[in-house]
Amino acid sequence: MTIVDAIIQGVVQGLTEFLPVSSSGHLTITQHVLGIDMEGGNLFFNVMLHIGTLVAVVAFYHKLIWRLIKAFFSIIGDIFTGKFKWKELSDDKRMVIMVIIGLLPLVLLFIPVPGTGMKLKDFVESFNTSKSFIVVGICLLLTSVLLFIGDRCSRSTVPMKHAKDTGETGRTSMNVLDAIVIGVTQCFATLPGLSRSGSTLSAGQMRGLNKQTALDYTFILGTPAIIAAALLEGKDALEGGFDQIKADIVPILVGMLVSAVVGYLAIALFKWLLKTNKMIIFIVYTAIVGIAVIVISVIEMQSGVNLFSGAPLT
Repeated sequence: MTIVDAIIQGVVQGLTEFLPVSSSGHLTITQHVLGIDMEGGNLFFNVMLHIGTLVAVVAFYHKLIWRLIKAFFSIIGDIFTGKFKWKELSDDKRMVIMVIIGLLPLVLLFIPVPGTGMKLKDFVESFNTSKSFIVVGICLLLTSVLLFIGDRCSRSTVPMKHAKDTGETGRTSMNVLDAIVIGVTQCFATLPGLSRSGSTLSAGQMRGLNKQTALDYTFILGTPAIIAAALLEGKDALEGGFDQIKADIVPILVGMLVSAVVGYLAIALFKWLLKTNKMIIFIVYTAIVGIAVIVISVIEMQSGVNLFSGAPLT
């Protein structure tokens, strides 16, 4: 892998991890077009790209994250001292509890899939092959549909009190059902092409949440998920090709840095586009790319080779 390849993939990861267009789907598309093998060092490279975007979200939300960390330990203290009262929770403490509840559905990923001998997580990862490229296209189309529905729901929600001038609509306070719905949605977003940020944002909007509240919750909820994914995939990557990792260490570090910088800018861009009601950009984009991927996949399945690299489908 060259430094140019690393920069390209770092930009793709940084943009698509937070913009609602699916980072896994776009990385799969990029690697498919470039003919990059996903084994060994490149699998580890994907892990490092995710760590780069983790740095981005922590940097952007560092004040909120620090408040939530303090709120978490305050909750622990309240529980042990008998002072915990659900109805008297501060906004930060409520957010901490909603994040914990939202993460619970991730255990679904470790449920065995009948007849496959695989857990749901492994079953989903089996679609990350060139023969399953069409799945990326289908999931991108589904992302487009979810974004459209979420946008419509947000526009039709009753305006917030004292917010007529800003045009803000929806609730700013989350409940348990909101967290569960968004958490379950995040599990399905492990499919390549189904945007995690887009689908969870849309789920929040469908539940009647204010769009900025839903987006902030989406990014905070995704932080532990990114850490968990990096740990699990990192273990597999290190077992798969340590020598290749050492050989590509410079491109890996460059890609991680690029994904962090671009990711930070992507978060700021997404929040602005959402605030100014420009979600149509992502709705149209994911639909077009999804259709293009499906068409390319059909052609490749008929020919049996990668349309870009000429390599046999694997």
